[in-house]
Amino acid sequence: MQLHLYQFIVILVSSSMIYSGIVNFVKGKTGQNFYKLSIRFFVWGGMILIALFPSFTNIMARVIGLEGNINAVILAGFLLIFLMIFKLLSAIERLEQQMTEIVRKKTIDESKIKQ
Repeated sequence: MQLHLYQFIVILVSSSMIYSGIVNFVKGKTGQNFYKLSIRFFVWGGMILIALFPSFTNIMARVIGLEGNINAVILAGFLLIFLMIFKLLSAIERLEQQMTEIVRKKTIDESKIKQ
């Protein structure tokens, strides 16, 4: 089986996203749970599956009722969208955690001043 450049890139990006999810889950980073890890496996594992077996999308297209072979373009688009969504969600979670810490510290400092 010969891998094209886009397949190699999709496999590399998807594998790194799965790996980072596993590392975050094992380290117990806040906001990481089994549900998010399983979603990550489903999405990025699906990308790897489609990259390795592009004809699988033709089967899915027939089942759904869509025809046409622009799989590489669609796959690249979905990959970029999912990557952006995961990065945005991670950034939002970090900001929420930082805001929570700041509010807690400020509340503790204000309660010390009032006493």
